[in-house]
Amino acid sequence: MYRKLPNLVLGFHGCHRDVFKNVIYEGQSLKASSNSYDWLGNGIYFWEQNYERAFEWAKNRYDEHGAVIGAVIDLGYCLNLTDSSSAEVLRQGYKILKFRCDLLNIDLPVNRKSKKSKDVLLRDLDCAVIQQIHDFNTQNSMHSFDSVRGIFTEGLPVYQGSEFLEKTHVQLCICNPNCIKGYFNPLSKNDDYDLP
Repeated sequence: MYRKLPNLVLGFHGCHRDVFKNVIYEGQSLKASSNSYDWLGNGIYFWEQNYERAFEWAKNRYDEHGAVIGAVIDLGYCLNLTDSSSAEVLRQGYKILKFRCDLLNIDLPVNRKSKKSKDVLLRDLDCAVIQQIHDFNTQNSMHSFDSVRGIFTEGLPVYQGSEFLEKTHVQLCICNPNCIKGYFNPLSKNDDYDLP
């Protein structure tokens, strides 16, 4: 009943400068990611309200060729993993995936750490569960999720003994590209004025 989120959000997509130019100046659209390790499943990824994290990611990945595209997004019918009721949806998706893997005699995917980080960044199991949920909804003529929203904990503790991690962020995976209402080139702050 409460899966439709009623507001627009700003999302920021870290990318290569060429992608930025194609989207912002040529009117192209961002392409969906379909890696087996994309933790929120297949779709177009954004950092919600977090330009700085998108910029940091783009610079780490593409050096001086990194850029950030802003987007105005309507999350639509959202699998909002920040809502505790989504735990049961995930649990059911996992059960179906496990049953399918057992039936086909294939290994269940696993989440794993990347070589560059202590964080579990390669989320094959989580991706497979989310994709199983999408497949189940499609096969049973149920409402498809337009987006998936989750909190990603990442990085070192902010201070000694803290459970707050320095790179924690809210990430969006847009499954339905019609949720993206427009792209923009993020502006720099005008230091002559306070932020409203």
